[in-house]
Amino acid sequence: MRATGATAEARPVRLARLLSVRAMVLGVVGLVAFTLLFPSVRAYLGQQAELDALEQDLVAAQQRQEDLRAELDRWEDPAYVEAQARSRLSYVMPGETPYRVIDPEVVVETPVVEGTASAETGPALPVGGSGTPWYATIWDSVEVAGELPVPDGEG
Repeated sequence: MRATGATAEARPVRLARLLSVRAMVLGVVGLVAFTLLFPSVRAYLGQQAELDALEQDLVAAQQRQEDLRAELDRWEDPAYVEAQARSRLSYVMPGETPYRVIDPEVVVETPVVEGTASAETGPALPVGGSGTPWYATIWDSVEVAGELPVPDGEG
């Protein structure tokens, strides 16, 4: 009976050894598969994220193109061009009288003193502003800059 008892004890040892070898081989195969597949899966997921970002950029670019086309179509309308010239450049049609409305909160009022010019001198000006349009102010600064002497290149 000893012989059967020895074989009975040897079977669990062989079975445990066999399972551990199988587990080790399975682990090595899994590790090799992971090592081979991980870079490909990572590259695929990275490219998918980049593709999604590019699709979003494309949608934004198409929306911007539609907005620019709509603005270009607005500029084809003579009434829109006239309205923009009036609001941006302070243009008026021949025969019209331009008026400039000044915000009363920023107007510096100077008291009228006896013996000085009164309202004939012109309207009150905003603080830090001038009575001339912006383009006249720029042209005046260009003229002043052109009159300044040019410094020598020596220094």
